[in-house]
Amino acid sequence: MVGITNGLAWTQVGGDILNIEVNLSSGKGMIHATGKLGDVMKESITAALGYIKSNSVEFGVNPKVFDKIDIHLHVPEGAIPKDGPSAGITIFTSLISSLTEIKIKRDVAMTGEITLKGRVLPIGGLKEKLLAAIRYGIKTVIIPKDNEKDLIEIQKDIQNKLTIKKVEFAREVFDIALDGKISKINKKLDWRHIVSESMKQKNQQNQEKSFVN
Repeated sequence: MVGITNGLAWTQVGGDILNIEVNLSSGKGMIHATGKLGDVMKESITAALGYIKSNSVEFGVNPKVFDKIDIHLHVPEGAIPKDGPSAGITIFTSLISSLTEIKIKRDVAMTGEITLKGRVLPIGGLKEKLLAAIRYGIKTVIIPKDNEKDLIEIQKDIQNKLTIKKVEFAREVFDIALDGKISKINKKLDWRHIVSESMKQKNQQNQEKSFVN
């Protein structure tokens, strides 16, 4: 689906799947985050979006679109508090999918902190997260390259049930998780053609101000 990514979370009772949903609508560049998110998770949204904005042309997103849309990011099960940095690449992937309208593979899940430069930083609770992926029928898991050393301590029978991909930069997620290719900007990727040419130039400047009153 477009704009919905499987994240992997650690909880006090083990690992779990955490879906990150993103919807876009015409607007003025506002960001709405819902689902009882903590400050660190909100900062991950800011970092992921900042990375996308600074590389928008490479990612097939017209930079003019950002002040003409509102972004709503939601994490379901809104009564449960959620925090921590490890949803960074999950947030990034949902944002990219929504902005380019490319679907995300449903049998892929991921975990990793994201920096403003798109680096993917290590996370904790790796074993529990891999077990959660198996439990939910996930086939491919994306983890930070810096967590590769932690795999030594995880039983081979757990690892053999998954395809584990290690990434150093967030852009490496594209070929693994997206059901399509990111390409350079064209009209189709200009998010509804820059919100239908900014509502046809605000309805021809309100019909030329009603013919100058």
